[in-house]
Amino acid sequence: MRKLFIIYLAAVLLVVGVMSPAPARAEKTVAVILTGVIPYYQDINSTFEKEMKAMGMGDVKVLVQTPAPNTMAWINAARKVVAFGVDAIVVYGGPSTLAVSSETSKIPIVFAGVYDPDALGIKGKNTTGISSKVPLAGVLKNLKAIKPFAKLGVVYNSSEKDTVTQANEIERLEGQFGFKTVRFDVKNAADINKVSGVDALFISTSCTAHQCVSGIVDVARNLKAPTATPISGGEDIGIILTIFPTPEEQGKTAADLVAKILKGEKPANLPVAVPKKIEMIVNLKEASVMGLKVPMDVLTSASKVVK
Repeated sequence: MRKLFIIYLAAVLLVVGVMSPAPARAEKTVAVILTGVIPYYQDINSTFEKEMKAMGMGDVKVLVQTPAPNTMAWINAARKVVAFGVDAIVVYGGPSTLAVSSETSKIPIVFAGVYDPDALGIKGKNTTGISSKVPLAGVLKNLKAIKPFAKLGVVYNSSEKDTVTQANEIERLEGQFGFKTVRFDVKNAADINKVSGVDALFISTSCTAHQCVSGIVDVARNLKAPTATPISGGEDIGIILTIFPTPEEQGKTAADLVAKILKGEKPANLPVAVPKKIEMIVNLKEASVMGLKVPMDVLTSASKVVK
């Protein structure tokens, strides 16, 4: 009798198992850490979200964190998404990528808009992405054509490691282009007042600088110092020369990498991409206000001219 009961119970459990619905597939969640109000990063993220939908990943839940541009805010944002247990983290910019990397070695991290990942030491089995490095020699060559300068101001933030890398790279080019570098460590809007006594101005990828870029442009106007930068977003405000990797390529590559990771690829097997699409914008209107004549070869090389 006991044996018959066991057989009966097993049969019932088998039927229940067949009739019960299969467990629903767990929803994938991706966190995006989008620093402050930085137009370049916003443009990258816009493309990222569009590409995810275009690839049929529209059902992936995207959680966007918008921390202020400082180390503690980046770390707090990273801790929140790590605690949430997301399937992947997308992050824009070098400083925020370093902060996220310090908080997890397991959750896949995909970065974009990072000037020089190798110089920053962004390495790890859980990390991949696309760099945003452009040849600074090309930036200086075109800036020199717009206005020969003896003193070049470099706006950077000593707390943002990638901007220190750019300042160092600029200094190494002094002999080649015949100028002296003057560094301006800008950590808040008030520090803009430090900028003085230069003939031209290079604005690094500093998040702090691009949060208050209109103030920097105002100072540059007073100095009659043409400005240049390696990320877009300030050209309509008054930056004269912008040479940058397109945010569309950055966002599309980030989406491609995330899609592969969510399908099972390991970040360590996905090499860091190098930008192939570099564009140049010249603000001819601003140059004219400063009394500067932009050479025709610079204008014809530009992807866009602001008139």
